[in-house]
Amino acid sequence: SWTEKSNWFYTYNGLLTPETVLGVYRSYQNKALNQHLLISYGHGDGGGGVTREMLENRRKMAEIPGLPMLKTGRAADFFEELHETVDQNSNDLPIWDGELYLEYHRGTYTSQAFIKKMNRWFEIRLRELECLYSLQSMTAGTAYPAAVFEKLWKSVLKNQFHDIIPGSSIKEVYQDYRNEALACQKQLHALTTALETEEQQLRIINTATWQRTSIIAVAPGTVPEQQQVFFDGSCYALVHLPAFQASLLPDCICALPLEAVSVSEKDRLETPFYQVRWNEAGHLTQIYDKTAQREVLAGTGNVFQLFEDKPLNFDAWDIDLFYQEKGTELSSAGIQVIANNPLFTVLEQQVTFGQSTILQKIYFYAHTKRIDFVTTVDWQERQQLLKVKFDVNIRATEAIFDIQHGNVKRPTHWNTSWDIAKFETVGHQWADVAQMDYGVALLNDCKYGYDIKGNQLRLSLLKGATYPDPQADLGSHTLTYSLFPHQGDFATGQVMEEAWEINAPLSQLQTEMASIPLEIEADESVIIDALKLAEDQSGWILRCYDHLGSDRDVTIHCHGTGKIRWQETNMMEEASEELKAEPIAFSLHPYEVKTIKLVLSEK
Repeated sequence: SWTEKSNWFYTYNGLLTPETVLGVYRSYQNKALNQHLLISYGHGDGGGGVTREMLENRRKMAEIPGLPMLKTGRAADFFEELHETVDQNSNDLPIWDGELYLEYHRGTYTSQAFIKKMNRWFEIRLRELECLYSLQSMTAGTAYPAAVFEKLWKSVLKNQFHDIIPGSSIKEVYQDYRNEALACQKQLHALTTALETEEQQLRIINTATWQRTSIIAVAPGTVPEQQQVFFDGSCYALVHLPAFQASLLPDCICALPLEAVSVSEKDRLETPFYQVRWNEAGHLTQIYDKTAQREVLAGTGNVFQLFEDKPLNFDAWDIDLFYQEKGTELSSAGIQVIANNPLFTVLEQQVTFGQSTILQKIYFYAHTKRIDFVTTVDWQERQQLLKVKFDVNIRATEAIFDIQHGNVKRPTHWNTSWDIAKFETVGHQWADVAQMDYGVALLNDCKYGYDIKGNQLRLSLLKGATYPDPQADLGSHTLTYSLFPHQGDFATGQVMEEAWEINAPLSQLQTEMASIPLEIEADESVIIDALKLAEDQSGWILRCYDHLGSDRDVTIHCHGTGKIRWQETNMMEEASEELKAEPIAFSLHPYEVKTIKLVLSEK
């Protein structure tokens, strides 16, 4: 209702009434500095624009005593005047530094899981293919499919519009999205295939700026028998690649130990890194870190929790705090060891509840402390919220969450109403709690809703909303989340690098790309967000950023590309300086994003 107490969303649909005009004026906090406010009226949230009734309302309200004075103008003129006002009063303006957290619509981090999974996959896969085509074009003159990439990016970005990616659209929107996503997948597969030639040997390519040791699926017989393992119908090998490098498959294979990863009994397991125990319900009761000589858990871990999820309004949009009052912990029928080889040990469990089933494989590795929980859910519940919980042995008043181009800290306590409001928050590939000496991260490959209070880490997996789509999320879902204990904080423990392992697998291509022509030198890992053809096709764009919150110097060395000139640009690829010769050297400041244009001359 449009009352003085509840009317905080007065501008949502662009109505022009006395209530909206007063709502804008009364809520504005800086009247002492500025008294000219903007109301953008006209039907919004879908279009329609200004109506005759709104124009007539404006004229009538100009004559009503007690209302702010109204006049029609251009937005550009308003902002020009506002800039002048700010310049004149810059010393008196308050500055907000940090996150602007919306205390609302927390369910949008989880609703409609398929689009969120595909959005993550498309963003990473497009970044990878743009990088591969750029490198191939630099070294071998391969044609760069700019028009195809533009079409694919426009599809991804269009579906990031509200209410599509938040999961708050009607059923037909997601039916259309599935068809569009399938078409995009086929195009991406065609782009990948076009990079390959049958006469070339298989190469493994690392487009990350840090070295990677990863398990990859290989065709049987392509690596020596003693360096491969079989599981679940597939053949696997362990490879190691330096930062930003390509290698022939045989050259990057790692030797495997002779013994299997673990020794197990009925309810316990020992690996090179851990001593693990679980109870009859399938909950982990101990993860002892042998290297750090400390317990990872302070309670139980990998506990599925099911909550009644009936928000007061906006079913798909919201999660209300009182959901925690009606919840239950789910139990499995038991845990079995189904694989134990020199690369990994796999546990399996099945959880049945309501009309739904969870089948989960838990991977413990020989080469990393990361524990992967590869999960398939047949989800048939309505107005229920599924989470997974870990109680960790960490004392921290803040958690760090991965976001675009960096990370953000949020409290793990409920000291104030602002803290309590953050009972469900957004994170991308990881969230981490750490002391000075030790930390634990919860990684994921397609989820966004985190819930961290005290030493309890929870990740929202599925939400059974019934409005506006009565069948939202019904069906099968595959997802992976991982627990990653580590030394030190998230930077020392290389949490971001480990999250990349479950989100961006190494590329395998039969290609002539013998090596990558760029070498990036920096004190710490620098994230390459994009390597692509410039929009005006006059050079190559390398966009990178700092994810640690630190200053560092970056140098880029080019090999086998001929002479290169370069310049810094803004994100619109507009140059801020003249082209200059090598060396390519610049500085990155905390969380800074920089765009570098590379122009290749003839070899």
